[in-house]
Amino acid sequence: MTLPRPVSAVIFDMDGLLIDSERLMLKAMQGAAQAMGRDMPFPVFQSMVGLTHAASDGILTDHFGEGFVLEDYVAQVRLRYVESHQAGVALKAGVIEMLDHLDAMGAPRAVATSSRMASVETHLGHAGLLSRFDAFITAESVTQGKPHPEPYLKAAAALGMNPQDCIALEDSHNGVRAAAAAGMMTIMVPDMLEPNDEMRDLCVRIARDLHEVRDLLAVMVRK
Repeated sequence: MTLPRPVSAVIFDMDGLLIDSERLMLKAMQGAAQAMGRDMPFPVFQSMVGLTHAASDGILTDHFGEGFVLEDYVAQVRLRYVESHQAGVALKAGVIEMLDHLDAMGAPRAVATSSRMASVETHLGHAGLLSRFDAFITAESVTQGKPHPEPYLKAAAALGMNPQDCIALEDSHNGVRAAAAAGMMTIMVPDMLEPNDEMRDLCVRIARDLHEVRDLLAVMVRK
């Protein structure tokens, strides 16, 4: 399968796509809920993947209901999450090879994430990858987060590219919705969420990992 258009730039999500952080977050959220005598079902966690903190907070408040103190829960989750990644969060398969390929092709790339810049600096900085991206669009960069297209539209603008000439790489349903709404060719690389019929309709491809994406782009990247 080929792509519908040549590719001028690549826009990456971060959590679950570049770094294996979603599983650590799930463990932290479930542990914090258990410590408070509550339950964090996997489907509730899945519904928050790819969303901004504000949108996720609304889901948490609705789920836990009466007597729930959001600030206390978030503090416990943050503590557990930070403790779990003191040694750094592992990169997802194929990240380095993908970036090496884009370097060889001279293709610009950006990160469009729902996380804050501090999280980007922590995770990608620890991995030595900050200098390998040309732009970062974070939670602070936008007024409307995913699934709204603003993060991806701003990423394309930061690179000086037409969104239609960009490939977006996403692991979440909300991220796919955002990238597709921006007019980008979108590839889903599933992590915690499996692709459904909507995702297959919105994506030009569902890939097993970034190795497969690299191979797909090998002859498709346009300088």
